[in-house]
Amino acid sequence: MPNVSKHADPTRVPVLDLLRLAAVGAVILYHYGFWGVASHDAQMVALPYLAPVAQYGFLGVPVFFAISGFVIAYSAEGRTPVGFAIARFSRIYPTFVICMTLTFLATLLLGHAWFQVTWGQWLANLFIAAPMLGQPYMDDAYWSLVIEVVFYAWVALLLAWGIFPRRIDTIIVAWIAITFANELTLDIPLFEKLFMADDSGFFAVGLLIYEHYRGRRDSRLYSLLTLAMGTATFQAVHKLERLGVHTHGSFDPRVVTAICIVSLAIVFAATRIKSVPLPDSVVRAVGGITYPLYLLHLQLGYVILLLITPTPDAPSTALVVTGMVVLAWFVWRFLEAPAHYRVKDQLTMLASRLGWSSRIRASDGRIDRDDVALPV
Repeated sequence: MPNVSKHADPTRVPVLDLLRLAAVGAVILYHYGFWGVASHDAQMVALPYLAPVAQYGFLGVPVFFAISGFVIAYSAEGRTPVGFAIARFSRIYPTFVICMTLTFLATLLLGHAWFQVTWGQWLANLFIAAPMLGQPYMDDAYWSLVIEVVFYAWVALLLAWGIFPRRIDTIIVAWIAITFANELTLDIPLFEKLFMADDSGFFAVGLLIYEHYRGRRDSRLYSLLTLAMGTATFQAVHKLERLGVHTHGSFDPRVVTAICIVSLAIVFAATRIKSVPLPDSVVRAVGGITYPLYLLHLQLGYVILLLITPTPDAPSTALVVTGMVVLAWFVWRFLEAPAHYRVKDQLTMLASRLGWSSRIRASDGRIDRDDVALPV
């Protein structure tokens, strides 16, 4: 058995780091075994024989959203809206720019046969929501990052109003009501994007799991958690019609329902596990690479894969995925932390000069909450 660190960080939830890797692994399996992003007569799927299983890997993304609900509630505790915004921006944006630029440069230099990018597209992607500026995402996986940012914006706004997390039950009931009103009757695209009506149940599950993690045990919590899990499952099944049209695939709603319920139950159980039989450094690395790996694996991976061979197979795909893992580790180990702390320090100093406090109470000397498993 590996030596477990005697000084494991009490503010971390180690199993969530492992779950994040499992979730990104499911997404990679989906992209390489079912969907693919290659075009212009290039092979669409690297491992088509895995399609019956790989097609359900898309559910890795909403599992990220559930973990995000938990982590963001944790991160917001004790912070002002300004402090929360600084923490979120400094955590996700520098890494995003690094990975997006790596993808852009590799595609510009190596991807002309299958992919085309422009400097205008790179510039628009600096704003994350590139389609709002008339440009496509540098990588199709970035759509989920936009949803994350909208969620962060809502949390910051609710913090500013003084009702998060104090009125979390009311927030979740209102959010789910808006979700069902839009999904079943209104069908307003702006509402869908503004209120994340396709994924709100997963975020709500994460927020409620954090309430349980903090020690809450009342019947209302369990009722809301059941409602949120039902909403999340409904949303996942509701997506299948659109997903089927987009991918020309056939999905079994019973399988999707089972995966959702089991996955969310595992996320809940993970927060009850205080340690794992792995060195803390390994757990940190696993959690650390998942964000850059998610950002890098799709378009950059396919550019390299199709450069190696026009007809991807298992060995070439395994080689490329391994390369993406190594590159993600390099970004996390040598680029992400310096960029994160530099941006955070600069923004914190600017906020201080403007008289904006970042924390509600004095620091307790513990590790930065943003070092807890951060989802995409």
